[in-house]
Amino acid sequence: MREGSLEAPIRHKVDWQSPEFTDLDQLDAEMRRVFDICHGCRRCFNLCDSFPKLFDLVDESKTGELDSVDSKDFKTVVDSCTLCDMCYLTKCPYVPPHEFNLDFPHLMLRYRYAERIHDNKSFIGEQLSEMDRNATLAKPIAPLVNWATKIDNAVTRPLMEKVVGIDRRAAVPKFNSKTLVQQSKFPLVLNDTAPAFGEKVAIYATCFGNYHNPELGMATRYVLARNGIESQVVYPGCCGMPKLEQGDIPSVVKQAEIVAQELSKWIDQGYTIMALVPSCALMLKQEWPLLTDHPAVQKLATHTVDIAEYIVKVAKNYGLAEGLQPLGEKVTAHISCHSRAQNMGQKAVEMLKLIPDMDVMMIERCSGHGGSWGMMVDQFDIALKVGKPVAKAALTHNNRRVLSECPLAGEHILQGMEQLGAAPGQFSTDHPIHLMAQAYGWEGGSK
Repeated sequence: MREGSLEAPIRHKVDWQSPEFTDLDQLDAEMRRVFDICHGCRRCFNLCDSFPKLFDLVDESKTGELDSVDSKDFKTVVDSCTLCDMCYLTKCPYVPPHEFNLDFPHLMLRYRYAERIHDNKSFIGEQLSEMDRNATLAKPIAPLVNWATKIDNAVTRPLMEKVVGIDRRAAVPKFNSKTLVQQSKFPLVLNDTAPAFGEKVAIYATCFGNYHNPELGMATRYVLARNGIESQVVYPGCCGMPKLEQGDIPSVVKQAEIVAQELSKWIDQGYTIMALVPSCALMLKQEWPLLTDHPAVQKLATHTVDIAEYIVKVAKNYGLAEGLQPLGEKVTAHISCHSRAQNMGQKAVEMLKLIPDMDVMMIERCSGHGGSWGMMVDQFDIALKVGKPVAKAALTHNNRRVLSECPLAGEHILQGMEQLGAAPGQFSTDHPIHLMAQAYGWEGGSK
């Protein structure tokens, strides 16, 4: 028996269609096997709230071991997991190919799916995960929705907290009355002297880029056009990450196959698929292929890139087009968990350093947000606690711009900084691609 492993982690398929996957006795046995190993190791104590909750259950039990912990208390551990994958990829010495075969995030997913099968699911969580439906309803009345969801709205936010469970203090994404798909109907003029002229990218808008922050896509298209790269914006539907968080594996698989078949058409025409948000890129690259063997899903996984990953690749393989100008500022760059989980390195920092004289200070730690998890009244304070080291580091850097590839993480970090004493508006957040666009002369919106 080996003590730990230095080998690169590999991931097994999620056998969610097997009857054993949702058998409660077999699930409990696996939970106890994994939790006992985690209890004996404890390397993940500072990653998120799941592990402190688990260790407290053990330490406060009658015997001080897992055997005296009631299985019903395991749910508190499961509910604290945000599926960030950091334990699997950065801490755990017992992931495959080690014989212990630990995959903590996918065990949490298994538990949530078993809950659904046995008629125990969250109605509110289900409704919040219907991203396309919710956005379609909100889009025509975007100004009204944005007014109602403002933190300082003393009328609607307490009501929202009571009815929906979203903490009144939590920043929520704004809606845009004009989607990225609508704003991208017309082709941009391509720089035919650029070294990468002739390359083609199909931008998977993602629900966040399409409905909430079209400027993220517009800035990306601008940088691509300056480098002679044709871009088309495509949005067949949400990637399903919110439903994965709810354990709704069948819906995720159904959505994966629909989206993958549409995006495969662009791959067949010579386009690289670019996802605008790291969580969505992770779904396309890694999560979907572990849930279904559909050929289109498997093909898509090998043709999908993150924004910064692609720009750095262009710079290395072709060289960037001339015209990047210094911005004259220092910035803080947060590397989000779902960027790190893609195993591509610190591409956001690499991309930013392509801007002349750019001074980048990096933070590589969880922001604590965890998608919709960090907005909920039961978790908002915990999310701020988990992200406190990031907020403290950003305050120490004292750079006006705090960048993150994850837009939800960026806003959450700002809230954490304000909790530590920063004045509202003292700092701002952007995706790193905005700075690339501005260095090329883009005059689009900057927060």
